Amino acid sequence: MTKSLTILGATGSIGLATLDVVMEANARARATGQDDAYRVIALTANRDWAGLAEQAILTGATFVALSDGRFGPQLEAALAGHKIEIGLGPEAVVEAAARPADVVMAAIVGAAGLAPTLAAAKRGATIALANKECLVCAGSVFLKAVRDGGGSILPVDSEHNAIFQVLDQSDRVEKLILTASGGPFRTWSAAAIAAATPEQAVAHPNWSMGQKISVDSATLMNKGLELIEAALLFGMPENKIDVLVHPQSVIHSLVAYQDGSVLAQLGAADMRIPIAHALAWPARLVTSAPRLDLAAIAKLDFEVPDLERFPALSLARGALQKGGAAPTILNAANEVAVQAFLDRNVSFPEIAAIVLETMDEACRLGMDAALGDLDDVYAADEAGRSIAVQNIAKRKLVSV
Repeated sequence: MTKSLTILGATGSIGLATLDVVMEANARARATGQDDAYRVIALTANRDWAGLAEQAILTGATFVALSDGRFGPQLEAALAGHKIEIGLGPEAVVEAAARPADVVMAAIVGAAGLAPTLAAAKRGATIALANKECLVCAGSVFLKAVRDGGGSILPVDSEHNAIFQVLDQSDRVEKLILTASGGPFRTWSAAAIAAATPEQAVAHPNWSMGQKISVDSATLMNKGLELIEAALLFGMPENKIDVLVHPQSVIHSLVAYQDGSVLAQLGAADMRIPIAHALAWPARLVTSAPRLDLAAIAKLDFEVPDLERFPALSLARGALQKGGAAPTILNAANEVAVQAFLDRNVSFPEIAAIVLETMDEACRLGMDAALGDLDDVYAADEAGRSIAVQNIAKRKLVSV
């Protein structure tokens, strides 16, 4: 049967990979005389009006939403003559998520993805989750919306999707093991890392990703955020989740059971694989993603993360232990610090230092209380950003 699909963040890397999976699945279905596997209902983007218009025409979407309304005239001109409804502004993105679609791919980066993904959860959609902030920033609020709406979450992040594929008898799990590539600085000395440039930080050895997530991979904050996600997604306490550096990125995560068995999901470093799994679950799609050739790879390496060179992982673990709004503040401070690094206003090691200073200050001011609703999430997010900006300003004054 044809599944209807909405893609939030259609012009980003995950959105584009999702469209690639959809177009291939539909082409295969048509080649055998079947109906399309997927019917695209709505697409959203932030500023990329040209990419959004092209995708809407290609997929036959009935509704598109552009978060940045300043580019509305360009989008309207590009879609002139096509019977495609256009919405502008953040509210239109929420409307796109609320429209009836079987599956919603939640791929908007950052806090901007919270409201629309929550709207999809409230109406009971199946959410293919690629937005970390929904769990990291608004975990309890988001999970309650999913439960109350009667929907479900299918993880798209390669690590969580891997766990989902091999997780069985969860009451017999000894630990979850998230793997990390180690990023571009895995073998660098502390002195070399201190002088790292943005260009070096975004040059990920295995994955093609956006700038922010690439920097997070370089600091290992990305793995810290994934640790928080895993705890919430799978109901696992922090002390039963480990992180293992695995530079080949072949094993995407493992689940260790009480009988000594360890199950792992392996695959090429291609996001189309977990995307296809989430879109088709409980079935599986045929995809053109690269096949894994273990003989060619020859060996798989593993090592324990170095928490002295990469302290961000410990910061995330501490935020998870603290609970409440602590992960929200952690994420907000990290976003601000990463952008400051990309803008060349702080050094690479200062990213983690700014996050730590922000967390300490927010805790001292009592800003890490429990979250009741989305307004609480936004308040904690704003507080974290504000304190982080102040900490960056102080550092710049000191350096002068």
